[in-house]
Amino acid sequence: MTVKIPEGTRIVVANGASARVFTNVGSDSALTLKQEDDLRTQDMSDAGISGQGPSGVTPPDMSITQANEATFAKQVAVHLNEEALNQRFQHLVLVADPITLGRIRPLLHKETQARLILDLAKDYTNSPIGDIEQALGKVD
Repeated sequence: MTVKIPEGTRIVVANGASARVFTNVGSDSALTLKQEDDLRTQDMSDAGISGQGPSGVTPPDMSITQANEATFAKQVAVHLNEEALNQRFQHLVLVADPITLGRIRPLLHKETQARLILDLAKDYTNSPIGDIEQALGKVD
């Protein structure tokens, strides 16, 4: 059975440094993505993104790159939680490389989790829209 992605579904395609936000403007049988937003890491510094770290403080044993990637994953989760709690989408598909996906999942609010119809551990962040549509159209 193929996963149906309803019209209006929010689709977030992320890695540790950026995320592309799409909406399915097609039907659940003919996926058509429209890019809505492009999220990127901001304020890269020696202390991590704004010195935040993934849990508010940069752990001393994390490299700057690891801290920035984990902090960005946290920021994506916060963004998704805010949007779900404000009823900005009914369905969510999350596509991210395995490490980023693993960092985002535990940070999702129960309302966001309830809207998650599919998560896919692949990095399609820099892929053309057609490749993303094709990959999501083949998911079982």
